[in-house]
Amino acid sequence: MRHPLRAGPRSLLNPRSLAGQVFVLQVVIVVLLVAAAVSALALQATRDSTDAAEHRSRSVAETFAASAGAARAMDGPHPTADLQPRAEAVRKRADVDYIVVFGLDGIRVTHPDRKLIGKHVVGAFGPALEAARKGQPFTEIIPGGPLGDAVDTTAPITRADGSLVGMVSAGITLERAENTVERQMPVLLGAAALGLALAAGGTALVTRRLRRQTHGLGQAEMTRMYEHHDAVLHAVREGVVILGGDGRLLLVNDEARRLLELPDGRLDGRPVDELGLPDRLVELMRSGRSATDEVHHAANRLLAVNVRSTARAGGPRGSVTTLRDTTELAALTGRAEVAGERLKLLYESGVRIGTTLDVVRTAEELTEVAVPRFADIVTVDLLEAVTEGGEPAAHTDWRMRRLAAGGGHGDLPLYPVGDLVDFVPTTPQVASLESGRAMLQTDLLRDSAWANQDAVQKQRILDYGAHSLVTAPLRARGVVMGMANFWRLGDSPPFEEEDLSFAEEVTARAAVCIDNARRYAREHAMAVTLQRSLLPRGLPEQDALDVAWRYLPAQAGVGGDWFDVIPLPGARVALVVGDVVGHGLHAAATMGRLRTAVHNFSSLDLPVDELLGHLDELVTRIDSEEDSEGARGWEGVTGATCLYAIYDSVSGVCTVATAGHPGPALMGPDGTITYPEVAPSPPLGLGGHPFEPTELRLTEGSSLVLFTDGLVEDRGRDIDDGLNMLAGALERAAGRSPEEMCQAAVDAMVPERPSDDIALVVARTRLLAPTKVADWEVAPDPAEVGRLRAECGAQLAEWGLSDIVFSTELILSELITNAIRYGAPPVRLRLLRDRCLICEVADSSSTAPHLRRATSTDEGGRGLFLVAHLSQRWGTRYTPGGKVIWTEQQLSGASAAALETPADVLLDQFDDTGF
Repeated sequence: MRHPLRAGPRSLLNPRSLAGQVFVLQVVIVVLLVAAAVSALALQATRDSTDAAEHRSRSVAETFAASAGAARAMDGPHPTADLQPRAEAVRKRADVDYIVVFGLDGIRVTHPDRKLIGKHVVGAFGPALEAARKGQPFTEIIPGGPLGDAVDTTAPITRADGSLVGMVSAGITLERAENTVERQMPVLLGAAALGLALAAGGTALVTRRLRRQTHGLGQAEMTRMYEHHDAVLHAVREGVVILGGDGRLLLVNDEARRLLELPDGRLDGRPVDELGLPDRLVELMRSGRSATDEVHHAANRLLAVNVRSTARAGGPRGSVTTLRDTTELAALTGRAEVAGERLKLLYESGVRIGTTLDVVRTAEELTEVAVPRFADIVTVDLLEAVTEGGEPAAHTDWRMRRLAAGGGHGDLPLYPVGDLVDFVPTTPQVASLESGRAMLQTDLLRDSAWANQDAVQKQRILDYGAHSLVTAPLRARGVVMGMANFWRLGDSPPFEEEDLSFAEEVTARAAVCIDNARRYAREHAMAVTLQRSLLPRGLPEQDALDVAWRYLPAQAGVGGDWFDVIPLPGARVALVVGDVVGHGLHAAATMGRLRTAVHNFSSLDLPVDELLGHLDELVTRIDSEEDSEGARGWEGVTGATCLYAIYDSVSGVCTVATAGHPGPALMGPDGTITYPEVAPSPPLGLGGHPFEPTELRLTEGSSLVLFTDGLVEDRGRDIDDGLNMLAGALERAAGRSPEEMCQAAVDAMVPERPSDDIALVVARTRLLAPTKVADWEVAPDPAEVGRLRAECGAQLAEWGLSDIVFSTELILSELITNAIRYGAPPVRLRLLRDRCLICEVADSSSTAPHLRRATSTDEGGRGLFLVAHLSQRWGTRYTPGGKVIWTEQQLSGASAAALETPADVLLDQFDDTGF
């Protein structure tokens, strides 16, 4: 049977056992001793705390009040600055809770809490002030204060003459004043010794319990087991990292230090995120989740990482991470990096190649993408037909033009950019073109087929350092357009079979961009050709204006700007500028239709506002027709602008009307530039809006400048700034010819790559000399015909035109007779001697004659036939007051000579009512 004194620790917890009873007795004794000590301290503290507090607070207050300089500081300008540091120093040395100095008005001068300085004191201020005036201190007990029950003593601060200047209050809590513990230290030491004894016994009991838990192993056995554990842990060829629940390192073995390249020294207790490890690995180690053979890149290694939580088996929070170096994946890592770089380069090629619709620039962008990340030198060659915008076709010979070359250093030993190259059929370049696949020359020194192109150039290329070549065709839509050659030099690794697929991919993307640029260039050239064919190729002969013009198509796409100079009867000239909204072939074709319509309407000699009205109806109709064709790919016109002006060289009046177009600029003979106010109107195609004409009276030598908005408006400037720039350019060109003025405006206004079409017309005015104008008023009497015929004959003789007197008299006889018989007064006759002889008969009637062929039984109707036969042209012009019948005759004398019918026959056919 086991002896009770040698019972195990479990018996201590059993109150029926001896050990348990002894343990309970010890506990009771400890409790009694502690209770006795607490009781003694409580009794003594109750008795002495109040007296001690009163004595300490009074002595501190009186000492501070009587201190040197206290009264002087109170009388000084800054009592707080002088007394606050002293009060705080005394408070700390005297071990009181506060020292407060205040004036006779109760306002604090010092206080431990600076926020309360300047505020009134609390408590029994009145009794304290009475006691101070008597020179006595005042003590009070403040129950339930912020710091507990406290004793406060207020002492007077007096001057040297005994007068009261302030008071100082010192306070201490009863708890701070208690010092019973110090006097009862033996009791406390006894209790502590007893506690130590009890602790020793408890330690013995715990030791016995630990021995049982360690299965009886002693210190030596435990040390030996730890050494074995440490040896195994640090000798294993697998990294082990143990983290605590707070993410700090608990253990790191040698292999983990090597794999993660951790610094030498003690690492226990350091946060894992301070070791410079990759963020993904740190996040995994701290996450607490399980992981099996996850691959992470750390310290230039690919590590297989396993993580397990230590809390899963009931242990403390944390994690165990094992690391294994997967050196067999090194090659795979390199391939993955190369593949990633190639994917990135392919993505960049899609972004950087084809930024413009220019074939040469697209070829240059291919070289910029591939050098130096794929090749050291890149050359791009295209079939000659492709460079000219033509369609690529099957070729028996491969004649190409080098468009771009990039990379290398110094002078390249290759054909220069711009050269035409005929590739030999036995070269890998031709083999690549014919097969449509990329060709590889790994070693240029060993594989000499590439040198068949130029044996002389072979050695230069090898001396330059080239050692490997890939040739890839540029194929788009199943057709070869050219090729790209990729060269590697010097220390660069030679091309491999894996590089062929990348070369084919990047050249395929570039080929599509080149084909798009080629198609755009072709369509742009077609549009420019169409537009130029629709624009005037030269200026018509006329004497009313001295005209110069410029037309510049946009670089981004041909637009619909146009201009025209149209001679009109009566020594007049029409000036037209217009702009169709949009770009491309459609805009150019629409411009041609509108220009033709303007010519047709001008032949009717319509006023400017009526002509724009008819043009507006035409644009509206075209727009509606093309909107109905929208399902088949047509685009609507969406609008156009136009400015139409008629200049009369006889009167010097220019009538202008505009449809949404910028008004003209006017330069006077003195060189001053103005922008006349022209009545604004909406653009063409809106319909239903009238167009208001504006009359400008121009002196001879004035210059009228018409332009489209592309000249003055741009993305980089406002239209007002553009108008000011144009005015400045024209002023600097004052006194020059219209041709020089045009060039000066273009040089000053047009950017290098205009984004819109530009049309510019400069017209300098001339006036018909008064000596070349003759007019008469015609009375409504048929007898007037003979008189006017004679006077006109005399005028023609004076002008030196006697050779056309006979034909002119016949024309005037018919026109004047018809005006008197069928027209309405007043009737006027005017002769103008310009490039031709112009005869005009005006009346107030709006009824116009029509040419018809008279039958043999008709008594009349042959007069206009005779007029048409004798004159070069004739027609009717309507005016606000009626109409004008006009004819034009050549001044060379050919009119009379050209008469195929003898004069007597003409007279027989002529309606004799005019004679």
